[in-house]
Amino acid sequence: MKLYGFHLSGHSHRAELMLNLLRLPYEFIEIDMAARENRGAVHLARNAFGEIPVLEDGDVVLADSTAILVYLASKYDDSGRWLPRDPVAAANVQRWLSTASGKVAYGPAAARLVTVFGAPLDHERAQITAVRLFDVLEQELAGRRWLVGEHASIADIAGYSYIAHAPEGGVSLKPYPNIRAWLGNIRALPGFVPMRATPAGLAPEEA
Repeated sequence: MKLYGFHLSGHSHRAELMLNLLRLPYEFIEIDMAARENRGAVHLARNAFGEIPVLEDGDVVLADSTAILVYLASKYDDSGRWLPRDPVAAANVQRWLSTASGKVAYGPAAARLVTVFGAPLDHERAQITAVRLFDVLEQELAGRRWLVGEHASIADIAGYSYIAHAPEGGVSLKPYPNIRAWLGNIRALPGFVPMRATPAGLAPEEA
């Protein structure tokens, strides 16, 4: 398998983390975002939106980080642990995948884009969105190790990267002991790999 991505991208890290948790062999191919390699003809042939990550698995070429999580869990996890088969549990996983593509993207991910990459976004609004998300997530995780059920699922993987690195966007995790414990549970999973440090110079543990 080949994973086309960018090591400082939380979207790429979701896919990279899942591949490692499933112990799947793959080659990570760095896309130079600063040089707009993602807008070149070669990458646009993989994903017409010019986005990362893109996974190649034989004849399968798949874009979108949460779609990649669903694919990997469906194809390579026979236990059903990462993507439950029970309809209610599966729907709850989808709820958190939607949150990752919505409130996480517009909150901690957007705030980090401003501070780390200088993106022309509303930093204050992104921080407010992140805090509102974290206030809800803190309550959701009360007395729970995982977002859905008794085991880690792709719901946890979809949320981890940008939430763990929220301090790089100026959003502290200090007020959220349940979230910090949940992040620690994910980091303790066999096969876990961290996302690389960023120019902001603030590690998740310094939240």
